[in-house]
Amino acid sequence: MSGAIRDAVWDAVVIGAGAAGLFCAGLAGQRGRRVLLIDHSAKVAEKIRISGGGRANFTNRDIDVRAPQKHFVGENPHFCRSALSRYTPADFIALMDRHGIAWHEKHKGQLFCDRSADDLIQMLLRECDAGGVTRWQPCAMADVRQSGSGNYEIDTDRGTVQAAKVVVATGGLPVPQIGATDFGLKLATRFGLRVVEPRPALVPLTFDGAHWAPYADLAGLALPVRIETGDKKTRMAFDEDLLFTHRGLSGPAILQISSYWSPGTPLRIDLAPTVNLADELAKAKLRSHKRLGNELATWVPTRLAEAWTAQSPDWQRPVIESADKALNRLAEQLQRWTLTPTGTEGWRKAEVMRGGVDTRDLSQQTLESRQPGLHFIGEVVDVTGWLGGYNFQWAWASAHACAQAL
Repeated sequence: MSGAIRDAVWDAVVIGAGAAGLFCAGLAGQRGRRVLLIDHSAKVAEKIRISGGGRANFTNRDIDVRAPQKHFVGENPHFCRSALSRYTPADFIALMDRHGIAWHEKHKGQLFCDRSADDLIQMLLRECDAGGVTRWQPCAMADVRQSGSGNYEIDTDRGTVQAAKVVVATGGLPVPQIGATDFGLKLATRFGLRVVEPRPALVPLTFDGAHWAPYADLAGLALPVRIETGDKKTRMAFDEDLLFTHRGLSGPAILQISSYWSPGTPLRIDLAPTVNLADELAKAKLRSHKRLGNELATWVPTRLAEAWTAQSPDWQRPVIESADKALNRLAEQLQRWTLTPTGTEGWRKAEVMRGGVDTRDLSQQTLESRQPGLHFIGEVVDVTGWLGGYNFQWAWASAHACAQAL
């Protein structure tokens, strides 16, 4: 590293070369700013690389730019409205198209790269190159402080650098095996900013062994459900697929509801959301000599029907011989299955972090904090999107808002 580069005052140092950091650095560089991008990991944007089954679910067309907050959670979901309204999914799609990256839409507005998430990573690197961004990777950081001149000094294993602005894009705590750290949260605290306690989100939920024993053999079974949690004021519901695991429940339905679930709060699940089971079983009783489990398999997967009816002797007989009370109880349990998770699979299996730098200490327009010249973007902020590309769109939008302000 030359002394000239080390001693220069950068217009901005961006910490974290993930989705938000790469995009912000590239945009700021293209606006004529001298930008240094630093990341402690040897590999760039590993979270992009593993996302969406290796094809990166890079945004979601269903975001309503007039009310984007309905797809996001946090202490103040309205905080994200400004950035998301100014940089939309259509804007990012146009960028993908300019770079010739083929993409496709799956259900519910989810957009994926046709070939590989690496296409998206290479696009972001080209954007950085177009902005003349200097990138140090791997490069460990020890400290960030403000000097008497008002500039920031960043101690790294390549020396100390100075910058007029610092952008923190260090992500959240999920997937520690690819280098996730709490560096950004600690830095916020050091500068007197508030932090909403982080917890895993978009994460599988677990249950105690004894309670889960009747369902453990259903591991691998998936089916569409309606799932909800909360009371009348806080109620949230999703229609998605549920997946049974050896330790609990996963699949899109659980990942979505996990961002709204609070410890000690029950879930309510309709395992046959497209029918009225009580009515259907009453009709079947008039004509069917099948065993109840076999008849039930008309509306739910066979494995589920067998496991459920095995729980009571009243359900192990032909439908025509079953008591109305037993049939109603079976329908009630399947369509209003109420159970309380004991925990989550934690950071190792979480897709994103809920919580982070408190939005009360950040500008909606610029993502600058109460500490002048210190910005926070992407997942490190207390803004968490739904499953399906929403969190990547927050990365692009918050990075764009910050880059415009640098």
